[in-house]
Amino acid sequence: MHRSFFNSIEKKTGVSMEEIFALANAIQHADFTNERQVRKIVRRVSKVSNRQITQELEDKLVQSIIQDGASLDIDKITRMMK
Repeated sequence: MHRSFFNSIEKKTGVSMEEIFALANAIQHADFTNERQVRKIVRRVSKVSNRQITQELEDKLVQSIIQDGASLDIDKITRMMK
């Protein structure tokens, strides 16, 4: 991808290209049946998106993701954080 594309994303979101790639890598290699890994990813998405979530919401997100098993729908997490 072109650097200008990522510069544009960084300016709009305030999230660095490195952070985006690190999150994508973590998601790609995660075991979505492992509650500990899922919690780490949920917290990381919350931090990257600059949204505070309650423990109750984190628990709901984690349980929802674990129930789905081997897949993760970022849109689903984002919608639940709103």
